[in-house]
Amino acid sequence: MGNHPIESLMKTAMESIQQIVDVNTIVGDPVESPDGSVIIPISKVSCGFAAGGSEFAPPDDKEGGNSGGGTPGQGPALPFGGGAGAGVSVQPVGFLVVGNGNIRLLPVDSNVVVDRLIDTVPDLLERITGMFQKKKRTTDEIIIARD
Repeated sequence: MGNHPIESLMKTAMESIQQIVDVNTIVGDPVESPDGSVIIPISKVSCGFAAGGSEFAPPDDKEGGNSGGGTPGQGPALPFGGGAGAGVSVQPVGFLVVGNGNIRLLPVDSNVVVDRLIDTVPDLLERITGMFQKKKRTTDEIIIARD
């Protein structure tokens, strides 16, 4: 069986999608800021694809000849109608910021209160631990000074 016209439609559409959507579309090119931090844009890509077609029966041939233009031994070639389509959506998710010994994801979404709280928990724990250690050192110094 030879190549069907729908195969070429699908191949063309898939090649076009492949050219549009690559790794650089999802994880963008890094940009270095003046303070030495590197900012990398992160996006979400959604794709949709559809293809379809139909072969139409030729009109009745009263003479019985091969008016369809088919190859000998396979009968007449049927008229073909088809189409293919694709859609691509690219939405920014956030920016990955690497610098000063930290890696942070700065989301683009406006509802990021929970993410901000989670990001600040490690710093908060370090500060609280530092306060307790400082208090313990001061207490130990007072005890040593009394002796």
